[in-house]
Amino acid sequence: MTTKDVLQIRISLVGVVPPIWRRIQIPSTYSFWDLHVAIQDAMGWLDYHLHAFRIPDLRQGTLAEIGIPDDEYETGQQTLPGWEIGVEDYLHHAFPVAVYEYDFGDGWMHVVQLEARLAAHKGRPYPNCLAGERKCPPEDCGGIGGYEDFLEAIADSRHPEHKTMLEWVGGSFDAEDFDPSAVKFGDPKERWERAFD
Repeated sequence: MTTKDVLQIRISLVGVVPPIWRRIQIPSTYSFWDLHVAIQDAMGWLDYHLHAFRIPDLRQGTLAEIGIPDDEYETGQQTLPGWEIGVEDYLHHAFPVAVYEYDFGDGWMHVVQLEARLAAHKGRPYPNCLAGERKCPPEDCGGIGGYEDFLEAIADSRHPEHKTMLEWVGGSFDAEDFDPSAVKFGDPKERWERAFD
């Protein structure tokens, strides 16, 4: 995607030690749906579950929730449709931090921090992933506690769940493995059509 300006954003998974994080650049014209897709792809999630951004709305003096409006997970406030709201409408120099929750069952919380607004480099594709550390936890592993149990089981060949967990995750899992150049970003419009058609 060609763009004039980009937003540099750091995404950090909350509560996991050692830290799992990514630094990405996205077009400044991105909506929160587009950012959601970029976070999923950069982190390594599979976009199987609902998500929500929570960020202060300085104009209203409230906490805005942006994601997929859904009565099933009613929180007492309206969830604004992410595809209708630009990232810069809420995430900017006056308040550069949001919380992104993915999978309301496992409750994966991410801190999303706007680091800079920069001029795009001609010929460079956006979005892109500049840096990061460590592999994302497997989907549906049970949140932070389940992930810790999973890592313990695969690290110890005598653990009663060792073989089962390794089979479940496809035979191997290297928690330290992450290569920013290997991140492939999907098309947010195609992801939206798959999700809602």
